[in-house]
Amino acid sequence: MSAARFTEVQTVAIPVRDQDAALAFYTGPLGLEVRFDAELQPGFRWIDVAAPGATTSLALVRAGEQLPAGVDTGIRLATPDAAAAHAALTQAGADVGELLLWESAPPMFEFRDPDGNTVYVTESPAG
Repeated sequence: MSAARFTEVQTVAIPVRDQDAALAFYTGPLGLEVRFDAELQPGFRWIDVAAPGATTSLALVRAGEQLPAGVDTGIRLATPDAAAAHAALTQAGADVGELLLWESAPPMFEFRDPDGNTVYVTESPAG
């Protein structure tokens, strides 16, 4: 039996209650860019946002019974300066956790979006 062949992770979905509010947060304080925003059928809007130049995007999909908001997404965003990102999100009023400065790991922190979804930020030289 041969294995399926995949080349990358294209999109990761984040469940949100209010797509407009989520879009404002992800493109405002987070600085992501809109890659796609359209109503594909009545009541079904698909929004993709991504870091400039990134190949993987985040889909801000409408939460529902089968896909509730307020989850730990497991998503890690990379930044060249975790302290600056932490300060910017704190100043923007985001629900931001402690900036962790461990000797054996890069600087990192977590934040929650307006729907309570947890996202992580890790400092990476490549950003």
